[in-house]
Amino acid sequence: MKLEVLVVGIFEVNCYLFWDETSNSGVIIDPGDEEERIIGRIEELGFKPKAILLTHGHGDHIVAVDAVKRKYDIPLYIGKGEENLLANPSANVSELIGHPIVAPPPDHLVEDEQLLNFGSISLRVLSTPGHSPAGVCFLNEDEGILFTGDTLFWSSIGRTDFPGSSHEQLILSIKTKILTLPDSIECFPGHGPKTTVGAERENNPFLTGNFFT
Repeated sequence: MKLEVLVVGIFEVNCYLFWDETSNSGVIIDPGDEEERIIGRIEELGFKPKAILLTHGHGDHIVAVDAVKRKYDIPLYIGKGEENLLANPSANVSELIGHPIVAPPPDHLVEDEQLLNFGSISLRVLSTPGHSPAGVCFLNEDEGILFTGDTLFWSSIGRTDFPGSSHEQLILSIKTKILTLPDSIECFPGHGPKTTVGAERENNPFLTGNFFT
């Protein structure tokens, strides 16, 4: 499997291209902005996208969805209960920054522990609400890779001051769905550098209780 990150937009969203070199097919995760750049890179790499996967529906993660979806005529996946954010700039926070953003309706609503298969790529859905009402992470167990969106970052966690957010729910999601995974699992977040489950278990101040010490 191959994985490449494109850091896109003014909020520096990590858009992930994840594909199988053998079949030349893969998925696009969180196409946050700069659709021409995303499409151009996919064309350079030469793989065929099979789907767009969204970890959540906040405006900074969905700007390029419409253009990329139309270009490749592929389905859009998002967590069940998150779909309202795509059509509602108030709910997806983009209205708050004076730049309302909408995206097409999803083709598929995914649920906790659902297994998604795109050719040889298999991704297990982990429901991790808290940063948003029904955010999800995507786990590829074969490669030991977890796409965490804005649920978990290197030494930090997602914001919980947005509509539909909950700090308590976010911490519960992380502890029950992410920290139960092996320490070696690599976490690829929606912003910033990658980390591991083990590193966050040991060092993340929001999870160790050391944030205020």
